[in-house]
Amino acid sequence: MVVPESQDKMYYPPDDMRRDAHVPDFNSYLARYRKSLENPEAFWKEVADEFFWKKPATGPIMHYNFDVTKGNISVKCMEGAKTNMCYNVLDRLVKERNLGEKVAYYWEGNSPDHHLTVTYRQLLSQVCRCANVLKQMGVKKGDRVSIYLPMIPELVCIMLACARIGAVHSIVFAGFSSESLCDRIIDTQSSILVTADGGYRGDKLINLKQIADEALEKCRENVTKCLVVRNHVLRAKSGTGSQCFICSPFWFVQTPWDSGCDVWWDEAMGDSPEECEPEWLDAEDPLFILYTSGSTGKPKGVLHTIAGYLLYTSLTFKYVFDHHHDDVYWCTADIGWITGHSYITYGPLANGATSVLFEGIPVHPHVGRFWEIIEKYKVTKFYTAPTAIRLLMKYGHEPLYDLSSLKILGTVGEPINPEAWHWYHEAVGQGRCPVVDTFWQTETGGHVLTPFPAATPLKPGSATFPFFGVEATILNEHGEELQGEAEGYLVFKRPWPGIMRTVYRNHELFENTYFKKFPGFYVTGDGCRRDKDGYYWITGRIDDMLNVSGHLMSTAEVEAALTEHPAVAEAAVVSRPHDVKGECLYCFVTVKNSSEFNHTVVEELKKMVREKIGPIATPDFIQNAPALPKTRSGKIMRRILRQIARNEQELGDLSTLADSKVVEVLFSQRCEAST
Repeated sequence: MVVPESQDKMYYPPDDMRRDAHVPDFNSYLARYRKSLENPEAFWKEVADEFFWKKPATGPIMHYNFDVTKGNISVKCMEGAKTNMCYNVLDRLVKERNLGEKVAYYWEGNSPDHHLTVTYRQLLSQVCRCANVLKQMGVKKGDRVSIYLPMIPELVCIMLACARIGAVHSIVFAGFSSESLCDRIIDTQSSILVTADGGYRGDKLINLKQIADEALEKCRENVTKCLVVRNHVLRAKSGTGSQCFICSPFWFVQTPWDSGCDVWWDEAMGDSPEECEPEWLDAEDPLFILYTSGSTGKPKGVLHTIAGYLLYTSLTFKYVFDHHHDDVYWCTADIGWITGHSYITYGPLANGATSVLFEGIPVHPHVGRFWEIIEKYKVTKFYTAPTAIRLLMKYGHEPLYDLSSLKILGTVGEPINPEAWHWYHEAVGQGRCPVVDTFWQTETGGHVLTPFPAATPLKPGSATFPFFGVEATILNEHGEELQGEAEGYLVFKRPWPGIMRTVYRNHELFENTYFKKFPGFYVTGDGCRRDKDGYYWITGRIDDMLNVSGHLMSTAEVEAALTEHPAVAEAAVVSRPHDVKGECLYCFVTVKNSSEFNHTVVEELKKMVREKIGPIATPDFIQNAPALPKTRSGKIMRRILRQIARNEQELGDLSTLADSKVVEVLFSQRCEAST
């Protein structure tokens, strides 16, 4: 890797940013990157020394096996050490660095009329009180707590309360259906569900308590078939089971209530003590479980552990956003996704940052809401999704707002197309703010390919180079490492502290999914191209996964929902480009001989997918498919379906196709697809 000198159009960091930057130029990046690979022990020890350890590590900073042929896959970071995540992101800052009066969060509600300022001292007090409430309710080290909340301050509070007492939080995005919530509660065997009476997203009221109750009813039905769950996963019989912990935000909805087990947040917190000694935990104890879609259709519980995740999220936040004490940082993601875990909660707090916590959506109550908030709080670092950028591009820039405070822009969730990159850079960043286009996954815990704002010359659409400690390479189908310009499978040759440790309760699935295909490498599932200058470009999923509005979901999961309809014999789901969402769902459905494909069936199918998975998975297109293109062995040829969905007539090699007439029929019926 060398300092890039390319004939391609490059965007260079502004000179004034380099003066105070943590990584001031590309040579500095290269020097630190080499150190992180050649002497990882010294590199990560330097990072670890910034935090509090009740007991130091007794072994190497990193110890691992990435090769399934040599034994079980394992990653250990700072083994033998004891610490506490909550202590490091709150107590350390309040008591050791005297940051108690610094603002931790500016909370901005769905309505501009709702806002709140939370200091580090106030957050610590609330977290301790909440931790005591959880302990009083019987939660102890290692117990799982499911959280189903909108973007309100209580969400951060409960996460950190779990971390303080050693409980493992499992946050479920508040846009998911009751069935999705139920599945995750059962898999984690959670002892408590934390939810809210309701919330608004734009003009839409979401009755979260009602959805939560529906989920718990479904859990009860499943308990008889899954004995390990027992009563601890339910709001069970009065006096014998766990409780459902309710936060009440600023709105009012008619709340269904079971006085035998439901508890109001404010009542529980009322006389709870403000002191709570942290539980000192092993470095490799679990911190949280977060579910991501799997190619089998069943979501995988990605498990992250304490010490490694602390080191990695704190360092990536500090360097990728070039964080300084006086910054106001805003990540627009939802904490229900990994971006919110890493870059709204843990990474920013570990650095003593001031963040904006936003409950709403970009276009409510008007299309200038993002810009209004940036002006209001003088945001300096802004991190959002290409989906939001493309949506706002359609409305145009709002010149009435002052965006001069911005210094760095970031994107997350999917590769950003060059057109959106240019608009973001010019209209929002006014041509002076570097755009850090970050690539990472739920599994990686933090950024793995990313520019450094003051050091990396930018190419629109490229995630550029690996972060410190990350050794990326590209393999061909035979597992051979490709040099120079190349395109193939993006893999990593060694772990970094923040990588996932396992799939919860299914280590075999973890090994099969990420390590079996190419022993010795972590396989991302993404295709990648490396150009002549060494820049990495993500080309999209290689497996049967979809990226809709920056959220990964499996085709198998959507297909399973579609085939539960009594009229459906078979279904196949592929992606199709979408101007705003990046990708949308295009579904091919074969109905049974006794059934008719019509508008009613289409609407029922959409409703089923919404209920089974959530609104985000609602198909944009559902096409009648009298038959699906298959190989002679019966495998569906998804490549052909993707081309039909995109109306690409050049289909390439069809020699393995069992019946070519099927393709002609599907092309002829494209116009019948429902939108």
